[in-house]
Amino acid sequence: MKNLILLFLTSILFLLTACASDEGEVDLPALKEPIANPATDVTDLSFTAGWNFVSTAKSYLLDVSLQSDFSSFISGYESLEVTGLRAEVTGLTPATQYYFRVKAVRESAESDFSNVVMVTTTGTLIDTDVFLKDKAANNFFVGAAVSTNRLSGKYNELLTTEFNSITAESEMKMRTIFLGPGNYNWTAPDALVNYATENNLNIHGHALVWHVEVPDWMTTFTGTDEEFEQIIEDYIKAVVTRYAGKITSWDVVNEAINDGGGIRNSIFLEKMGSDYIAKCFQWAREADPDALLFYNDYNTPEDLTKQNDVYAMIDELQSNNIPIDGIGLQMHISIDNPTRQQIQVDVDKAIERNLIVHFSELDIRVNPDGRQIVNSLTEERDFAQRLKYKEVVDLYNSIPDSFKYAITVWGIRDPESWIIDQYNRPDWPLLFDDSFDRKSAHIGFLEGLE
Repeated sequence: MKNLILLFLTSILFLLTACASDEGEVDLPALKEPIANPATDVTDLSFTAGWNFVSTAKSYLLDVSLQSDFSSFISGYESLEVTGLRAEVTGLTPATQYYFRVKAVRESAESDFSNVVMVTTTGTLIDTDVFLKDKAANNFFVGAAVSTNRLSGKYNELLTTEFNSITAESEMKMRTIFLGPGNYNWTAPDALVNYATENNLNIHGHALVWHVEVPDWMTTFTGTDEEFEQIIEDYIKAVVTRYAGKITSWDVVNEAINDGGGIRNSIFLEKMGSDYIAKCFQWAREADPDALLFYNDYNTPEDLTKQNDVYAMIDELQSNNIPIDGIGLQMHISIDNPTRQQIQVDVDKAIERNLIVHFSELDIRVNPDGRQIVNSLTEERDFAQRLKYKEVVDLYNSIPDSFKYAITVWGIRDPESWIIDQYNRPDWPLLFDDSFDRKSAHIGFLEGLE
C-alpha cells in the first residue's frame, strides 16, 4: 500500500512539473466567461450588478452603458475592476434603460464578455416638454446671459419661453458705458433694459466694478486719487440711478479676490484703498435703496483659501454695516469638478451669513483639463454633463427659498460660449446646440428641479 501511495504522489509531482512553464508557473486553464445575473436592488438612481464565480479569476471588469452595443460608457463604469461578485452602480437617471456586462481577469489573462443584462431604473421620466422657468415656477429666476445682437429670432423665442431673467454678458460693464468723466454711452444697456421690460423679464445688472473691463482712458488717468474716487462714485450712482426700479439687482464688485487668496491688486485698490469695495456697495445703495446688491466671484468651491478670503471680506462688510444682500457664485465648472460637497460648503457659508445665493454664471465644460480632448460631443460626455447639470440645479433647488435668487446660464448656444476661445479647444457647455435645439443638459436641468 505504501508503495502505491508513493507511486501516486510521484506521478502527481511529475505531472505538475511537466505542466510548469519556463518561468516556473503552473499553466492554468483558460478563464471561462462569467454569467451576469439580473440586476437587484433597482432604484430610481442605482442598481446592483451581479455575476457568478469564475474559477481561478482574481477580479472582474464591469461595463455599464446606455447602449446595448457598448459604444459608450457611463462615467466611471468602463472596465471598472471589482474583486467580488457584486457592484452597486450609482448616479443614474430614473426610468432609464441601462446595460451591463462583465469579464473575468487573472493577471494578464481575460475571459470573453458575459451575457449582456438590461436593467431599467425605477421612477417616472420627467416631462421634457416643459420650459425651465415653468418648472422652477415662482421658486427662483432662471436666467441667461445675453447681448443686444442676440435678442431676435430664435434667441427671442428661447429667452421668452425658457427664461424669466437676463444678464448682460458684456454690455453693462464699465468699458462699454463709461466714455469719460460724466460721459456715458447708454445705447446697449438701454436696449437690454427695454427688451426685458417689454417681455416681462427680470434683469440682473453685471457688473459695476471689475478690474478687467476698465476703460483705456481710466488706466492713463493723471488726476489725484481723490478725483479718481469721485469719478467712480459718480459712475456707480449714474448707472444705478438710471435703472432704479428696472434693474432689480447688481453685481456691485466682481472678482476682487485673487486665486489663492488676497485682495486683487487692481486700479481700484491702488487709487481708492483697501476699503474701495465697501465704498462701492455704499454708493450703490444710496443710488437705489431697493436693489439687491451682490458680490460675484469664481472658483470659490475648489479654492478654499480664496473662499475663506471672500467670506472674510464679506464678514468685514457686514460688521461695518455695509449693505450687501447676496453672493454670486460663478458656476464655470466641468463635468468632473467641483464636487457637490464642495459647492454645498460654499453655499452653507453664504447662508450662515444670511446672504441670498445666485448661481450666477453657469456653464459646464465637457473637455476639461485632465481628460482626453474629444472633437465631438460623445454620448458619454453628453450624459456626464446632463448628470452634472442635474446635480448643480438639484443642490440649488434644495436651498431654503428665502436664500434663492436665480440660476443664470452663461449663454444660449454652445458655439457662442466664451469657453471655446478661453480654453482654445472645442466644447459644448450650454443647454442648447448650434441649431437652438435642447440638449440632454436641458433634461438634466429639469431633473434637478424635480
